[in-house]
Amino acid sequence: MGLTSDTLLWSTVLCAVLLFAATVWLWPRLARRTWRAVCGRIALLFATQLAVFSAVGLAANQSFGFYAGWADLFGQEKDQGVVVDHAAPGRAGGPLRVVDTLRVPGTGGARPEVAGRVEQVAIVGRTTRIATPAYVYLPPEYFRAEHRTRTFPAAVVLTGYPGTAKALVEKLRYPRTALELAEAGRMRPMILVMLRPTVAPPRDTECVDVPGGPQTETFFARDLPEAVGGHYRVAGKRGGWGVVGNSTGGYCALKLAMHHPDVFGAGAGLSAYYDAPSDPTTGDLFQGDTERRNLADLWWCLKHRPAPDTSLLVTSSKVGETNYKDTLKFIERVKDNRRTRISSIILESGGHNFNTWRREIPATLEWVGGRLSGPPAS
Repeated sequence: MGLTSDTLLWSTVLCAVLLFAATVWLWPRLARRTWRAVCGRIALLFATQLAVFSAVGLAANQSFGFYAGWADLFGQEKDQGVVVDHAAPGRAGGPLRVVDTLRVPGTGGARPEVAGRVEQVAIVGRTTRIATPAYVYLPPEYFRAEHRTRTFPAAVVLTGYPGTAKALVEKLRYPRTALELAEAGRMRPMILVMLRPTVAPPRDTECVDVPGGPQTETFFARDLPEAVGGHYRVAGKRGGWGVVGNSTGGYCALKLAMHHPDVFGAGAGLSAYYDAPSDPTTGDLFQGDTERRNLADLWWCLKHRPAPDTSLLVTSSKVGETNYKDTLKFIERVKDNRRTRISSIILESGGHNFNTWRREIPATLEWVGGRLSGPPAS
């Protein structure tokens, strides 16, 4: 069974309950001072606590999407996600290949013309050769005959680190939220490209072009829009793309919008931070390259680079988020220039978790949709 399997979770919960009941039932028999009784008590307590902690851990992973599978959990993912494809562009299915089609969660068996569709895809960057899976949400209008030639604005949606792309679909409910907002006339129909920023697992590249390593920023700013635009009817106008993310994905979203305003007309960082960390998960991202180090620091960019012509959204909460003071300072720094537009969502309370982000996503998608070029909401 997979690490994120519901069957595994409920089996572990049942095992914990049965072990607890067995402990209560057998404890009088194990109350003696013989070595067998002592070993029995130790075994029951250890097994019960192991089952309880396993159940809690599995439930937390189901809710927050920390690890995608057993190999991810135990650090056994060795594939760096960078491939060399010697086929000419356009062969072997092109840079984007549809692997599977899924219904939008929460819509039952409604047809794509009514509820839209989620497609699981495999993407290979034309220039970076980074290969990664993703999910693409297509709104109902995409499948309707009267909109056959219509193009749609698109947004990249990124998880935190390590994160799972599937959590964006099922736990954070991006497709379902986008559908409901469009049906209510609050947001224009929009294509969502959902994936995690960890395109070179298990390394956390922080969306940086690593010297001699994965060119992650180039993948997101150039290869990904090109691959998606070559397969789907995406609006090709300047600023027709948006980018949204939470935590690490939020930092990436802000950086991509600031570095590439010609591509991303809007960038939203939910619970974002504003400078790339350096820790065992990232390794040495810059190899002594001061220019790359500076570009990864959004504070440095605000002070030393021309203000980008884009829109930024940042979120935090007064109680529960560690980035609250930095977010207020970031807002003030951006307000000092006239080309970059800044907006914010500040909650009274809310931790660094899925429940907080679910409260922010509807307003975030509405904000992004209102700042991208393309057809208006229907």
